[in-house]
This record gives sequence, C-alpha cells and structure tokens, in this order.
Amino acid sequence: MRDDSREPGGQGEERRRRSGDDGAPPPAAGVRLPWDAVPAHLRLAVETRLGDRVIEARTQTAGFSPGVAARLRLAGGGRAFVKAVGPEPNPLSPGIHRAEARVAAALPVTAPAPRLLASFDEDGWVVLLLEDVEGRQPAQPWVRAELDLVLGAITGLAESLTPAPVAVPAAAERFAEEYRGWRRLASGPDGPGLDGPDAAWAGRHADRLAELEEAWGPAAEGDTLAHADLRADNLLLTGDGRVHVVDWPWACLAVPWFDLLGMLPSVAMQGGPPPAEIFDGHPVAAKADGDAVTAVLAAVTGYFLQRGSLPPPPGLPTLRAFQLAQGRVALAWLRQRTGWR
Repeated sequence: MRDDSREPGGQGEERRRRSGDDGAPPPAAGVRLPWDAVPAHLRLAVETRLGDRVIEARTQTAGFSPGVAARLRLAGGGRAFVKAVGPEPNPLSPGIHRAEARVAAALPVTAPAPRLLASFDEDGWVVLLLEDVEGRQPAQPWVRAELDLVLGAITGLAESLTPAPVAVPAAAERFAEEYRGWRRLASGPDGPGLDGPDAAWAGRHADRLAELEEAWGPAAEGDTLAHADLRADNLLLTGDGRVHVVDWPWACLAVPWFDLLGMLPSVAMQGGPPPAEIFDGHPVAAKADGDAVTAVLAAVTGYFLQRGSLPPPPGLPTLRAFQLAQGRVALAWLRQRTGWR
C-alpha cells in the first residue's frame, strides 16, 4: 500500500500492537464516510452530472481511502461508483484523488479499469464518478484459481500497457522520497519493527541494504504503465472471468514486472504462496535482470518496513500494520535473493 502521510515515527509496544502479531493479516480498511457526509450541494452536483437522482448509496468498506466510496443506484435504473474526499480527516487524500482522476481520464477504453464518467473539485472536496463494475474482490485467504486468474491478468496488463498510453512520471520520480526506507531507518531513532533473526540480519546489513536500495531507480526504468499499488482490494473479479483493476493514483512508468513484484508480499501475507514461487515462473519476469529485481525488492522492502514503523495517519487505522506485514514477507524474500548471512 502506498502512503499518504509524512508523519514522524513511533516505536515499542504501540508498534507491536499494530503489527498483526496475532497471526491474522491486518485488513485493508480505512474509515469510510457515508454518502450523506458529502455536502448537499455536492451531492446535487453528482446527480446533475449523472442526469438522474440517487436513490441508494451502498458504502464499500474495503480499501484505504478515508473518504466516500459507494455504489450508487439511480432512479432510472442506472448505476455509478462515487469516490469523494474532503480535507478532513486526511488533508493529503484530496491530492491522491486528483491524481487518480487525471490517470482515469486518460486510460484507454481497452484498459481493464472502470471508465471515468466525470470528476470535479469544489470547496476542498474532490469527487470522482466512475463506471460501476458488477464484481467482487478476490477471496481472502487467496483461492488458487482466483490467484491464477489475477496472475494471468497481470500478464495481459503489462502487454496491453506497453508502451504506456498515458503520460505519467517514471517510477523513480514518483517514489523518489518513498523508496528511501533503509536509509531513513539507518539514520532514524526507530527500528523496522522486526524481531529475532530478521532484526539481527537487518542490523548486520544496514549499510549494504541502504546501498542496494539506492540502485532501484535505474533498475525499475521501463515504458510499461504500472498501476504501482496492486493488491486484492484494488481488484474486482466479474462473473465472466475478467479482472478489473481499480484505484490508479500512483500510476507510473516502470519495467513490466514492477506491479508483480510489488503485489506478491501482500499475496503471501493473505494466504498465498511465497513470492519467489510465483515471480520466478511468471511470464512478465522471464527476462528480468536478477540484480535489478533485487534492487527494486530492497527498495520496496525498506519502504514497507519504514512506513510500518510510523503511527497510523488520520482515517487509516490499519495502514501501518498492513505495510509492516508486507515488509516482513518482502524481507524474507530479500534475504533469500541476496544470500547474505
């Protein structure tokens, strides 16, 4: 999960309490606002753009946005999906919605993503109206047949979005500040939320990890449009066997395997196979340079562990635990790839 806060770190018992140590994966869930939390004049603006009256709004609980996410049913039988957020509780969330609106508006109709119907920005609120996809998120823990369907869709996604049909920043530019986790951990007061052998290993190799992390930008360079935040809660499976990818604010240019690598720690955390078992045999990784993969994995691991050591941002109570859990899985994969003792 990408981050939307820049808060100072925390440590100790609170961090352990948030880390998912009870054995269950932390949920991908923010504090959703109900549809009627949107100011009345903005709800009227939504109806005006949809050309009909909203008679039902069903909040969708999964996902990290601390705003409105609801399926709308209209008086004439039409449907739409609304995402809306204001300056509270998280002042950075409107900017993320604006970025998503820009990408969604530019995605080709062939992309496996909901079409943007309209968007507007008023009184500090950002509202997106999207095509309502009749689908469901993958089962948790992962079911192998659904995982195989998603992994096949990742192949199709990389093929259809290379070269990128949308003007977006390169991954190295998009995540220049975020992917400095090992360097921040090395210079900061807090550790990465690890215990036992993992903590000892990270401590022994702190300088090498920071150096490896620095190489991630060139290693990720490519011309594929990457979603850059693939997880189960950003996927919808439809009855006809298709996979729709939602929530595109972090889209960037990267190598074809960037999305696969970033997704696999969450897959393992949520009951799927170990990352290496999938990555090493996946078509998008067939031509991947091994050193480049390890450098990007180091950056992703440092990001998850460092962000997972911070207090939860406003409206996102489970985000840090979710990131830390992914970081622990990614670290095991990184230890395997480096072979460092």
